[in-house]
Amino acid sequence: MRSLSFHFCVLIIFGSLLIPAICHGHDSHFQKPHKHVPLFVFGDSLFDPGNNLYLNTSHKEASAYWPYGETFFKRPTGRLSDGRLVPDFIAEFMELPLTTAYLQPGTHRFTHGSNFASGGAGVLADTHPGTISLPLQLSYFKNVVKQLKQELGEVKTKKLLMRAVYLFSIGGNDYFDFSTKNQNASRSSQTQFVGMVIRNLTNALEEIYQIGGRKIAFQNVGPLGCIPANRAKTGNGACAEEASAMAKVHNAALANVLKNLQTRLPGFKYSIFDYYNTLSDKINHPSKYGFKEGKSACCGSGAYRASNCGGQGFGGTTTKFELCSIPGDYVWFDGGHTTERANRQLAELLWNGTPNCTAPHNIKQLFEHME
Repeated sequence: MRSLSFHFCVLIIFGSLLIPAICHGHDSHFQKPHKHVPLFVFGDSLFDPGNNLYLNTSHKEASAYWPYGETFFKRPTGRLSDGRLVPDFIAEFMELPLTTAYLQPGTHRFTHGSNFASGGAGVLADTHPGTISLPLQLSYFKNVVKQLKQELGEVKTKKLLMRAVYLFSIGGNDYFDFSTKNQNASRSSQTQFVGMVIRNLTNALEEIYQIGGRKIAFQNVGPLGCIPANRAKTGNGACAEEASAMAKVHNAALANVLKNLQTRLPGFKYSIFDYYNTLSDKINHPSKYGFKEGKSACCGSGAYRASNCGGQGFGGTTTKFELCSIPGDYVWFDGGHTTERANRQLAELLWNGTPNCTAPHNIKQLFEHME
């Protein structure tokens, strides 16, 4: 792919230019929408509303246990947070019901959309086998399209798919997996791996476009080295720089690819939320956003409470963990996932953020655009 033929160092420089001034939302953010626009969600644990609870695995998900879900739902729902996730708030802003896990048994109203995200999933099928990788999420989406055509017919389904917003948060697990397996990887091998991830992601986006999707929204990959779980491993409290460096390269390449797709695919529009720098600022300056703690998690054990939230070990063992009294005082709920309060702030910027953090469109602008 010609768009990826640039050097690692150039990408790092480009990535560093993405640091925003303080992001904020437009004042009109809570105006009531008057259109029905479905929301289809693809991603990893940051967006998974409980799909992994229904996977046929021997290990039960940590998100199936208290204290996950304690703030809003008052029970575990499969979400890796104390409450709602970013897509739940986006659905609220779009006047849709809370996002529903595609694998959840029961009746689904696919005219509202669906959520295919899976904790641990990657763009690549080889990342954490047993989760719902992006290729499998895409196949589930195709099943939904078939059902919509049976229910609505070809013409109405095509219009619905063109109106819909397709929201993504994926890629982080590919780089976690690569870093774990290739701890001393060269810059060139890291760049090659990013290229492979981006090519596979581009193929998925082109396939969604061919099916009828036109409005793509991305939460880009976050500062992977600065999550509590990685900070605890460095031994000195610093971020794990290699993981964050790969995230920067990915984000620069993603921005380039989406711009290219908009140029060559008629009607294709996109939004990228700069999750990397927005979350980094919350971690480093929590009080600016109303938090008391940005580096340690609310729930867990060990340094930075980076692991073991819920206390459920492999083989059914139960171990002790600590839990803060007010999750909303923390950016992080567990070693890798943000609190409901942080998720609301992030969702507001995705929905209605200014161009320095969500560009070239925000989701509200995609939502309001009709073919």
